[in-house]
Amino acid sequence: MPHTLTMTRDLFASKALRWAIVIAVALLVAAYVLTDARKYLTIESVRDVQSWFMGEYEQSPLFVSCCFFALFTALAAVSMPGAAVLMLVAGSSFGMFWGTLISTLASATGATIAMLATRFLFRDWMKARYATQMREVDRGIERNGAYYVFSLRVAPVIPYFILNWLVGLTTMRVWPFFWVSFVGMLPGTAVYVNAGNELSKVNSLSDVFSLPIALSFVALAVAPFLLKFIIEKFNAYKA
Repeated sequence: MPHTLTMTRDLFASKALRWAIVIAVALLVAAYVLTDARKYLTIESVRDVQSWFMGEYEQSPLFVSCCFFALFTALAAVSMPGAAVLMLVAGSSFGMFWGTLISTLASATGATIAMLATRFLFRDWMKARYATQMREVDRGIERNGAYYVFSLRVAPVIPYFILNWLVGLTTMRVWPFFWVSFVGMLPGTAVYVNAGNELSKVNSLSDVFSLPIALSFVALAVAPFLLKFIIEKFNAYKA
């Protein structure tokens, strides 16, 4: 494992690779801005292309799923807006189970790419900019590990994309970050994907959430810490 990590760091340390990634991200952002892609990532636009998208999916489900996954992952990796609308598309086209699974996988994959980019490419710049927040997250991870990141995913006190960057400045390993991001994003993704099944009733993204749902997210964020506390007390009692 240490040898693999060293090889990964050496690979990302390559100036050529760094510049290639920076240029690729810059081109993606430029394409997003110049084509005014935001106007295509609205609920109205989704309704306009819904029948066409569903028709394409029925003809080539694997190809369309892969394209959707790639687009979603790219948006998540470079912290572009539009993920919420894509989750509505997933619900209206893929159904609840597959829509939730592919959207959550894409979200977690994009988040992991962003975390790795921060860790190996932009560490010095990010560390100088978010030094205070990094120390807080680092302390939280040291005390509670994956529980801490999970709670921030479920109840996003820190915006998702900033959390990706901050974790990239810590020593948290890649695999735990990926799976805890997947599990933590799953409830919120399911809410949006489920709303996609009733897209005709959704007029804005604020219609997706209600107070009971928000309170349930808070309870879900507290649950892992409560469980950890109970387990620690039980182990102490047995000892």
